[in-house]
Amino acid sequence: MLYEKLDRRLVRCDLCAHQCKIASSALGFCNVRQNIEGQLFTLAYAQAIAADIDPIEKKPLYHFLPGSRSYSIATMGCNFRCGFCQNWQISQISREDGPVLPGYELLPEEVVENAKRHDCQSISYTYTEPTIFFEYAYDTARLARANGLYNVFVTNGYMTRQALETIEPYLDAANVDLKSFSEAYYEGTCKARLQPVLDSAIYMKRLNIWVEVTTLLIPSLNDSDDNLQGIAGFIAQELGMDTPWHISRFYPVREFGHLPQTPMESLVKARDIGLRAGLRYVYIGNVRGGNDGADTCCYDCGAVVLRRRSAALVENRSTGGRCYRCGAQLDGVGLAECGAATQ
Repeated sequence: MLYEKLDRRLVRCDLCAHQCKIASSALGFCNVRQNIEGQLFTLAYAQAIAADIDPIEKKPLYHFLPGSRSYSIATMGCNFRCGFCQNWQISQISREDGPVLPGYELLPEEVVENAKRHDCQSISYTYTEPTIFFEYAYDTARLARANGLYNVFVTNGYMTRQALETIEPYLDAANVDLKSFSEAYYEGTCKARLQPVLDSAIYMKRLNIWVEVTTLLIPSLNDSDDNLQGIAGFIAQELGMDTPWHISRFYPVREFGHLPQTPMESLVKARDIGLRAGLRYVYIGNVRGGNDGADTCCYDCGAVVLRRRSAALVENRSTGGRCYRCGAQLDGVGLAECGAATQ
C-alpha cells in the first residue's frame, strides 16, 4: 500500500515521512519494504515477532479504556535508528542480517480471535513501529473493528498524512512518542526529523483519534528546561490541555549505556513544567519499584480518582467518569466504564 512507481524501476514509498526512493532489489530505510522489479512489497506481513496480553496502561494509555486488556503485536523493523531503543533486538533488524526475517505467521484472523479469547478490548500495534507493518495492522484493524474491538498505535508518529487518512476509520487511540523538541536531536539520534512527528500528532487530534504523548527523558540529551517547556507548550497549545503527557525514566542501554538512569528529581521537574504549562494530566512512568506520578488526579480539586500500581489500574474512585469529590468530568475514552468503582 501507499507507494508510487517512478522511472527506471524506482519506487517511492509514501507510508512514512522518509518517503524513500528505492531502487530495484533494494530495501527502504525500515528494512522491511523491498522493491522487487518495480513493485514495492512488505516483508513483514503477518510475520509476528511478539504477541502478548498487556494492561492498556502499559502502552502507556491512562485515559483510554483504563483497566482493560490489550492484545499487543509487533513485527521486526523500524523507521528510526534510536541508539537507546529498549527493543533494539527486534526493531533494528535488517534483511542484510540474514535471508529471512525472524518471526512466525500470525494472521489477522488469529490476532482477533486471540484478543477475543483473552477478553481484550483492544489490539495494540506496538513494541516496534506499527507504521512499517502497515498492511498487517490495517487488515487486522479492519477485522478487529468488525468484531467490536478497538485499535491502538504506539508510534513514533513518523507517518504520512496519507497513511493516517487510510488507517483513521479503524484507529481509535495512539500514544505518540515525542522524543525531543529539537530538530538536531531527531536528526542526530533518531535519523529522522521533528516536524513530521508534530504534524502527525496534530492531525490525529483533528481526526478525533485519542492521543497521549510519551517522552523518554535522557540525562544531558533532552532534559533541559527549554526542551521540556517546548514539548509541554506544544501539547497544551496544539493538542489541548486534556492530552496526557507521560514522562518516562531512561535506563542505560546500547549506545547510551554510559549515561545514568534519569534522576527522580528530573522526572519531577519535567512533570512540574507540564503542569505549569496548563496540562491537566502529567505522569511519571517506567520507575521500577515506585509509583509516584502514575495516579490520575482531578484537574479541578486534586483528588486521586484513578490509582495505579505497576502499570495497572488498581482503584477507580470515579462516578461515571467524574471526580467522586467535585464532580468534574475527566477526559478520555471509556472512563465511565473502567474497572469496578471503589468508594
